[in-house]
Amino acid sequence: MIDNSEGIALYFAKTLQEKKAKDTIILDIKKISIIADYFIITTSQSSIHLKSLIAVIKDAIIENKINRNLRCEGSEYTGWALLDCGDIIIHLFSEEKRSFYHLEQLWQDAKQVNI
Repeated sequence: MIDNSEGIALYFAKTLQEKKAKDTIILDIKKISIIADYFIITTSQSSIHLKSLIAVIKDAIIENKINRNLRCEGSEYTGWALLDCGDIIIHLFSEEKRSFYHLEQLWQDAKQVNI
């Protein structure tokens, strides 16, 4: 059982990569923001893929008994989804939406965690 935020963030990022999410990064934002400790940002390859990535994270939380209250905004129809796991926020984007929002630029002061 994974019980620390960084370990859970790494687990989520690796799980997304295994499901063919592209350009997955983890940003450590705990020193520059109070909204979370980690952002995970990744790109889906289609709307169906985005839907499956949302399901993968939901399943991972349940299967691994990760103690997180999950809230989800957006969907495969919007081209983006935000999965709020408290201290970890997962941003799932289509290529178009990731390019538009460009969170990496907004949070450029954050330290990137190696996956």
